[in-house]
Amino acid sequence: MGNGDTATPVIVTGGASGIGKACARALAQAGRPVAVWDLDAGAANSVAKDIATEFGVATAGVAVDVRDLAAMAAATAASRSELGAFGGMLHAAGVDGVGPLEQLTPELWAAVMDVNLRALPFLVQQLLPDLKSNAGSAIVGIASINATLGNAGNPTYSASKSGLLGLIRALADDLAQHDIRINAISPGQIDTPMLQKSMSEIEGLRQSFEKRIFLGRLGHPEEIASAARFLLSDEASYITGQELIVDGGNVPSQR
Repeated sequence: MGNGDTATPVIVTGGASGIGKACARALAQAGRPVAVWDLDAGAANSVAKDIATEFGVATAGVAVDVRDLAAMAAATAASRSELGAFGGMLHAAGVDGVGPLEQLTPELWAAVMDVNLRALPFLVQQLLPDLKSNAGSAIVGIASINATLGNAGNPTYSASKSGLLGLIRALADDLAQHDIRINAISPGQIDTPMLQKSMSEIEGLRQSFEKRIFLGRLGHPEEIASAARFLLSDEASYITGQELIVDGGNVPSQR
C-alpha cells in the first residue's frame, strides 16, 4: 500500500452517462469528492446532485466540451474552486465515430480524435500542479478492446483508442518522476447508451457479441467502474503504464 490520500477529489469526464456515470458513483461511494464533467449541463448537474445526496460527498456538475481547450481550462478552475486540488482524473468522455473507410471524412476523424485522444494530455497538463501536490495521485483513461481488435466499422474510434494506449505509456514515463500513476482500462462490449443505440440499429448484433464473449453476456458499466476505482486508489500504488482489459473474455476468444 502507498501513502496517498485516497479521499482527494477526482474529475470524471463524460460523467453523466454510461461508464463515466458508473465511475463517478463508484468513486463517490468510496468517499471521494467528484467533479462530473459532461457536454450535457443538465445531466451533469443532476448526476452530481444525486451522488452528493446518496453518498454524502462534495460534488460539482460542470458543463464542458472537452474538444474546447479553453473551456476545459475554465472547467478545471471552476471545479477546483468548488472541490479543492485534485488527486485523480478519469477520462471517460468518448464518441464512437462509427463508419467504414468509404464514409470517413476529415471532420469525423478530427471530431473523434479531439474527444477520445486529444483532450487527455491537455487535461493532465492543466491538472499537473494539483496532482503533484497530492500524494498518491492517479489517472485512468478509458480505452477499448478495439485498440487491439480489427473492426472495419470503426477505424477512427479504433485509432483513437490505440493512440490513447500509446499516450498513456508515454505519460506514465513522464509522470513517474512526480509519483503520479496513469493507466488505461479497455472495456469490451458494455451495456451503455452508446452500444444500445448500435444494437437497436443492427439486428442480431447483441447476439453476435454475446456468442463471442467467454462469459456469454455484455458487461455492466459498474464492472468497469470497479476496475477504475481500484486503479485510482492506493491499492494500485505500484501499477502504472498498464492496460487493464475488462471484457468478459472477448479478446482471447476464438468463438
